[in-house]
Amino acid sequence: MTGPTSRVLALLEILQGGGTHAVPGLAERLGVDERTVRRYAGHLLDLEVPVESVRGRYGGYRLAPGFRMPPLMLTGEEALALVLGLVAGRRAGLVTASPEAAESAAAKVRRVLPATLAARLDALLATIAFTAPAREAPAADTTVLLQLAEAARQRRPVMISYTDRTGRNSERTMHPYGIVAHSGRWYLAGPGAASGEMRTLRLDRIAWVRVEPGAFVVPDGFQPADVVLTSLAGTPWQHEVVVAVRGPAEEVRARLPRGVATVEPGDGDGADWVVVRLRAERLDWLPGVLAGLGRPFVIRQPAELRDVVRAWTDRVAASAAATSPQEAAAAYGN
Repeated sequence: MTGPTSRVLALLEILQGGGTHAVPGLAERLGVDERTVRRYAGHLLDLEVPVESVRGRYGGYRLAPGFRMPPLMLTGEEALALVLGLVAGRRAGLVTASPEAAESAAAKVRRVLPATLAARLDALLATIAFTAPAREAPAADTTVLLQLAEAARQRRPVMISYTDRTGRNSERTMHPYGIVAHSGRWYLAGPGAASGEMRTLRLDRIAWVRVEPGAFVVPDGFQPADVVLTSLAGTPWQHEVVVAVRGPAEEVRARLPRGVATVEPGDGDGADWVVVRLRAERLDWLPGVLAGLGRPFVIRQPAELRDVVRAWTDRVAASAAATSPQEAAAAYGN
């Protein structure tokens, strides 16, 4: 929870569970002091939510007997957007909460909908199928994500605890310029406060966040998604690949998978050539990517990529010349 409004709604959610709740227990669950709990209860009363104050040893707050939140008045299109958003976010790996929490949230939305609309949504969820498999990615902590989002909007520095890809843990102060969702993961883009070096950090590797005093200014035109994609393209892998391609940079870039490669002006190849740089753990998927460019290209490095491309070309040519499934399978050594 990051603000008073969120905590007031959380208080309402607790009270709707039934029973009388002691003020000290509510304060602990909401992360505030007891005086603030009483103020939040006052806010609910201002909203005409019948919160009752119970005195005595076992006193506290409760909702008036018989009180129920009214049905959520959503159109069919609005309800579909909410429920499918939860389902799609969970499948894409971008829901920071547990799968059980996402399912619980969707169930709560369905419970407060009119019966006919809820039945239709249930029917959709029971029959829907997806062509892409659900992503299995480490989830970012919800509190971390919300704290960073608030700090980014308010332009406040943050101290974070971060574990890098080698397992080394460190604490550092960052300027959170922006947050990016990419391929089932959340990333923070921004410079280190001390070095000024632009960094891309995975949120699932951040253990905690503490907002620090001060402020920063984000440069005009800064695009956090571009920073993240460029950083991911430069991540060290087993092979460093450099290929010269003849064609406009924008066209070549558009035909490459996003976040995989960088495209730079050609160096000594002529004005109509560009240089594509990328890093890869394996080379076997690159011949198809290079062929898909539809442009002349020269492999600069690594030398073994030339052999991989030649072998791939031979297999494709043999398969194209095949007149039976057996001949086509033989072209691939099967």
